[in-house]
Amino acid sequence: MRNKNNKHLGLEIPPELHYKLHYISKYEGRSANAQILYLIRKCIKDFEATEGEITPPADNSIV
Repeated sequence: MRNKNNKHLGLEIPPELHYKLHYISKYEGRSANAQILYLIRKCIKDFEATEGEITPPADNSIV
């Protein structure tokens, strides 16, 4: 069930990347959406490890 508090992100990707994403997702036992979220979280974790924590604005003005 979709969480209505979550943001929706439309993404256009070339067919070859789409195929490879689904291939890896299936191999790792994730949906394509879960794989993308995993990769985003990993990217943010790696960034914050070197550059410091990113703090969202207190007023919820996140784009």
